[in-house]
This record gives sequence, structure tokens and C-alpha cells, in this order.
Amino acid sequence: MATNELRELYQEVILDHSKSPKNFKELDDASHQSQGHNPLCGDRLTLYLSVVDGVIKDVGFKGAGCAISTASASMMTEALKGKTEAEVDVIFGAFHDLVTGKVAEADADILGKLAVFGGVRDYPVRVKCATLAWHTLRAALAKAEEAVSTE
Repeated sequence: MATNELRELYQEVILDHSKSPKNFKELDDASHQSQGHNPLCGDRLTLYLSVVDGVIKDVGFKGAGCAISTASASMMTEALKGKTEAEVDVIFGAFHDLVTGKVAEADADILGKLAVFGGVRDYPVRVKCATLAWHTLRAALAKAEEAVSTE
């Protein structure tokens, strides 16, 4: 795919998920929960997970943030359902490496639709926006008491 086509797809997906985020909900039966904050642009979210026998059965988030932060949380929640904690670690690593520029190309087999976030690496200041939900996810799975901050 040409660079311009990728950039357009990136922008389209970000806008779609930021305007109509998926899984934007609290979970009454959440077994795991964590809060995240990006002081740089004010993004805040609470992530809710229902984990049963090591598998994420349901996931939701609430909060407010920039388009990239909201879209990342939305797409992350879609990607997590039905995954084991070990699978989530692999996806986290691949996503983080992609958006921070540690790898030049996404591993489509691991990331699927999340590969569109490869465009974030072109805007280093936005990496924290894209990874906030992911770091909050790791804190929730670890049952960390303190809120996650990107600073």
C-alpha cells in the first residue's frame, strides 16, 4: 500500500473510532480495573476487564481524551476479547514496538487492524496518546493500585 493510502486509512480509522468508540462502557462485573492519565494532553480513562480463567471475556472503558487516545482504547478493546493474558502480552509488545518505531512494519498476524497505528510513529508526541490505554491494560491485569501516568 502506498504511503498516502496508509496515511488516509490511518486518519479514517482514527476518526471513526474516536467519534464512535467501541466498548465505551463500564462493566458491573469487572474483575480488573485501572485508571490512566496522560497529563500532556489531558487524556483520562478507566479500563474495565472481566477475566475468567485467564481469558478476557469482556472489556470496556470510560473517559475522555484526544482522537488518538480514544481510537486506540476502542480498537484495543475489540482486539482483547477472547484473548488470554499471554496473548495480550504479545499484542502489547507488537503494538508498542510499532508505535515507538522499534519495528518498521507491523506484524499483521499479531496486530490485525491495530496495524493502522503505525502512522503514530511519525508523530512522536502522540505515542503517549496511543499507548495510554495499553499501559492502563497492563496495570489492570497486574491489579496495580495506583493510576497509570504517561509521564
